[in-house]
Amino acid sequence: MIIWLSGQGFLALFLPMKHIKPVKLVLVLEKRDHIGGNVYTEKISDIQVHRYGAHIFHTNNKAVWDYIKQFAEFSNYRHKVITDYKGKYYDLPFNMNTFEQMWGVKDAEKAKRIIELQSGAIREAKNLEEQCIAMVGTDIYERLVKGYTEKQLGRECKELPASIIKRLPLRFEYNSDYFDDRYQGIPLGGYTDIINKMLKGIEIKLNCDYLLHRNEFDFDKLVYTGPIDALFDYRYGRLDYRSLRFETEILETEDFQHHPVINYTDRDTPYTRIIEHKHFENKANRKTVITREYPLEWKEGIEPYYPINDQKNEGLYNRYRKLAEGENDLIIGGRLGDYKYYDMDKALEKALLFWR
Repeated sequence: MIIWLSGQGFLALFLPMKHIKPVKLVLVLEKRDHIGGNVYTEKISDIQVHRYGAHIFHTNNKAVWDYIKQFAEFSNYRHKVITDYKGKYYDLPFNMNTFEQMWGVKDAEKAKRIIELQSGAIREAKNLEEQCIAMVGTDIYERLVKGYTEKQLGRECKELPASIIKRLPLRFEYNSDYFDDRYQGIPLGGYTDIINKMLKGIEIKLNCDYLLHRNEFDFDKLVYTGPIDALFDYRYGRLDYRSLRFETEILETEDFQHHPVINYTDRDTPYTRIIEHKHFENKANRKTVITREYPLEWKEGIEPYYPINDQKNEGLYNRYRKLAEGENDLIIGGRLGDYKYYDMDKALEKALLFWR
C-alpha cells in the first residue's frame, strides 16, 4: 500500500496504525521535506511554532478524542480570537461581548432588535454577504467579516456560498470561545511528535512527489490526499485555490500582542492575522515568536491551501470525483483530495471510518 501526502495530508497520517493488518506493507510518500503536513510544528527558541498557521484540536466525538490522546497529552487550551478593525478590538465569534463592543448593548433582546433592523428583508440568504447580514447585521459584516473574508479568499462575499459563514457560532451570551466542542486542546510538545508516533515502523520517503514518480511504485491501494485535478492530469481543467505566505519572526521581547491570535479585518492591512505561538502553551520565555499570514492567489508552483467552493468549482470537482470513484485501488481524502475544508477531527474521523 502507498499513502501519498501532498504536504497537507493530515487524513492519511492516521491510517498505518491498528486498523491495518500486520501483513500489509505501507509506504508513505511525502511531498515536503518533513512529515506532518499542515499540522507540522517545530521548536524555535524553545517555543512550539505552528509553521502553517494555528491548529487547535477540537471535537465532540469521544472516539476521536480517545484515539488522538493515545499519542500526546493535551492542554486544556480553549481558543479565543480577537479581531482588530482599524485599531479597535472586537471578540469573535459573534457573542454578547461583540455586540457590546460594537453597539454598547448588554441586553440580548436589544442586540437582536439591532440585527433585525439592519438585516432588513433578507429571509433566504443566497450568498455569504446576505447570510452574514441576516445573522449579525451590516455593522458587524462590514467591519469584521467583509474585508477579512475577501482578503482571505480573493472573492467578493457576494460570490461566495452562505455555508462558509455558517461555520461561525452565533451566541446571545457572554461566551467568546471560538469552538463549542466538548473536547479541546493543543498537544504538549507539538503535533510533530504525534505524527512521529503514528508513523513508527512505517517507511517514509520525504521530498517525493507521487505525481512525478507514480510509474516507479506498485501497490494494491493508494491513499491520495493531493489535489484531485492534478491526479487526473487536469483532464477537465484546473480547480481554483487560495494560498498563503507565512512570515515568522523571533522577537527579543517577552510578549508581543498578549494573545495567541489576532485577526486584522480591514482591507488595507495586507495580512489576515498574527499568531503569537508562546500563548498556546503559556510557557515562560524571554523571547517570543510571531507569524503573520498573507493570503495569496494560487498559481502553479505554490502550495494550494483553501478550496474555492463556488458553483463553478463544485461542478468541476464533481466531475473529478466521478473519475476517482471508478478507480478500485484508490482512496481519496484530505482537504485537496475532497476539495473541502476539513477540521482535524473530521479528517481523523473519516480516516478511521475508512479502516474499520
